[in-house]
Amino acid sequence: MEPVFYVIALMGCGDTAQACTQQRVEAPHYSSMAACRAAMPDAIRRNTDIDYPVISAACQASGPIMVERKAAPHRG
Repeated sequence: MEPVFYVIALMGCGDTAQACTQQRVEAPHYSSMAACRAAMPDAIRRNTDIDYPVISAACQASGPIMVERKAAPHRG
């Protein structure tokens, strides 16, 4: 199974930063949310060609995500 990693999604937004739509996803993968967040300002600077008044970014988990499932209580 592949590990979970994080990517930066770049979004274009209206003047009030409402109604944002995803425009592209940066190619680099980050091993932690903290590393992804630290890279966001540079990612925004690299993508100023997005044709919206406001450009925003968000880190998103990518790859398989496992959820722990608790066993049902035994009824005896």
